[in-house]
Amino acid sequence: MQSPGDRKATVSAKSIATAVHGRYLIQRCGDEPRGLVLGFHGYGEGAEDHLQALARVPGIEDWERLSVQALHPFYRKNGEVVASWMTKLDRELAIADNIQYIRRVLETESPGIPIVVSGFSQGVAMAYRAAVEVVAPLLGVVVLAGDVPPELGEGELGRIPRVLIGRGLRDQWYDEVKLEKDLERLSGAGVAVEVARFPGGHEWGADFLVATGRFLADLND
Repeated sequence: MQSPGDRKATVSAKSIATAVHGRYLIQRCGDEPRGLVLGFHGYGEGAEDHLQALARVPGIEDWERLSVQALHPFYRKNGEVVASWMTKLDRELAIADNIQYIRRVLETESPGIPIVVSGFSQGVAMAYRAAVEVVAPLLGVVVLAGDVPPELGEGELGRIPRVLIGRGLRDQWYDEVKLEKDLERLSGAGVAVEVARFPGGHEWGADFLVATGRFLADLND
């Protein structure tokens, strides 16, 4: 006879939808804006970090800026609250949640305005996803130190008119191999791609900020 301790319990993993509140920062410009820059921060950052980085771009004062904070906050050792876009756990569900999140932000704040999407590090994948799934009208994409997410196919990437990719020459995470792979995928989809390499690592390099300013200026000229 089997004792109660010998019986194996069955564990089932399930998912359930629930509502959470997202957070974003928006910075208006005084005059008629040239468009909106929609930004996605990197891992372990917050919306303020991306907004501060964009503030260093030459000519950015002519653009409205909207920086979205990821839905998964955590503490740094110093007590600062930062966030992450997702992990490998329930990845597909997290992607769907994030897309719906961005859609609601844009419906609330900037319906119809021309948009440039920007992303840094982990936020690069979100920038590409937002560009192909949510943003309209889309002017272009500016990404730094991160690669194209694997689930986007040629047809989806082909919705992007122009991309500026930044890479620090000492960046060991986003290396030249990953950059070349992204160039192949984007060019194969018919996207016009510009690359800005700069001295530095996984960071907002001064040369990349200048290149971003030129990219934005060229969009409506």
